[in-house]
Amino acid sequence: MTEIAATTDRVTGIGRVPMFLSVFDLFKIGIGPSSSHTVGPMVAAARFIDDLRAKGGFGETARVATRLHGSLAFTGKGHGTDTAVILGLLGARPDAVDPDAVDGMVARVGTSGRFELDGERAIDFDPDKDIEFDYGPPLPGHANGLSFTAFAGDGTELLAQVYYSVGGGFVVSDGELAAFADGGGDAPVDVPHGFGTAEEMLAMGEASGKTISRMKLENECTRQSEAEVRAGLDKIWATMNACIERGLAQDGILPGGLNVKRRAKQILDGLEAEKGRNMRFEHTVMDWISLYALAVNEENAAGGRIVTAPTNGAAGIIPATLRYYLDFIPGAKTACIHRFLLTAAAIGGLIKTNASISGAEVGCQGEVGSASAMAAAGLCAVLGGTNAQIENAAEIAIEHHLGMTCDPVGGLVQVPCIERNAMGAVKAVNAASLALKGDGTHFVPLDTAIETMRQTGVDMLSKYKETSEGGLAVNVTEC
Repeated sequence: MTEIAATTDRVTGIGRVPMFLSVFDLFKIGIGPSSSHTVGPMVAAARFIDDLRAKGGFGETARVATRLHGSLAFTGKGHGTDTAVILGLLGARPDAVDPDAVDGMVARVGTSGRFELDGERAIDFDPDKDIEFDYGPPLPGHANGLSFTAFAGDGTELLAQVYYSVGGGFVVSDGELAAFADGGGDAPVDVPHGFGTAEEMLAMGEASGKTISRMKLENECTRQSEAEVRAGLDKIWATMNACIERGLAQDGILPGGLNVKRRAKQILDGLEAEKGRNMRFEHTVMDWISLYALAVNEENAAGGRIVTAPTNGAAGIIPATLRYYLDFIPGAKTACIHRFLLTAAAIGGLIKTNASISGAEVGCQGEVGSASAMAAAGLCAVLGGTNAQIENAAEIAIEHHLGMTCDPVGGLVQVPCIERNAMGAVKAVNAASLALKGDGTHFVPLDTAIETMRQTGVDMLSKYKETSEGGLAVNVTEC
């Protein structure tokens, strides 16, 4: 069997063609607060510049206008989408831009009325006029649509292009999206273990006698060497862990106007103080798991350095679960970090291929639910679980997030998003533990749970899918 090769600029979306998703497609280094509303628009702006160069219009460009559609319009201000577009047009890239320099870069554009497109060509730019929030119907391809138009000095249109930010930092043009919907796209690429469903994954594992992480690693090695894969995984974990540590050290108020206080440092101080006491609750370990997740997502809300896992909104769950393993499991080995991440990526690829990881497409079940399933699978793997137990762990986690809405208050990735990561991490540990208590047999297959999530997302009203028009977003009084 073959799978379709994927890059960070390719996506399948709901019900489209299965494809190979690399661990580095699902875990991408970027900045907060959102993979689909911040990282994706930055990537889209960079792609537009590349397309503009390819069409020969870059040297004539005097102005670039951007229009945000659907969820990108409704919650774009809270998610920093306008900032992301400016950064992308300036030539900044999500994995390289200094989060601490962002405010200064954007402020200079606002005061000068000009900037250098891709760091090279000076053009006129008025953020209030050249970035439009279109609150009408979304574009037909996806809830997160954005369109760019480049103009020459005399007003002649040089290039107009539509892109979709489809979750997890993945970006696709309207033409590419149509090609995938029609069964086209990139040419098939052979991989040793081309599973497109959990059922196929288990069958291939049984036939080969290999673990899910080993099969995933061998698939990855069709694109780069094993040494490169492992070095990349080390970088991913180092970035995740650094995010935890920075989040634990910060305090104060998160930006955005909701006046949400950072809590991770205060909780850490309390937990450290409890260590010297004679009486501690057994469930205190859950506080540590929650703490790690809160630290990450407070950093995300502040626009810090984040790894999409598989999205920014759910970025705390996998790091928190892996940090729990390293800090609290007797005999935990750092060598198992690769196994954890590879296993989690295998599950995430199945979910993205057969359903979605986009909150704007299927609600928060696609973000927090997917991350929890990935984390549960990874933890089960490093605790010695069989392939069947790993699949069971992922199923338990995703099943108990079905129907979760995406309803950020004020359009910010803060309430309820930060705490949802803490709950998702605790559920991941619980799911792995339950799966390890069994032999891998269970009533609902993972494929069924993923398909149920897809169907639930299709049926879910748009006001519950990252538009801040329903749920907590309209029932909480902003202070």
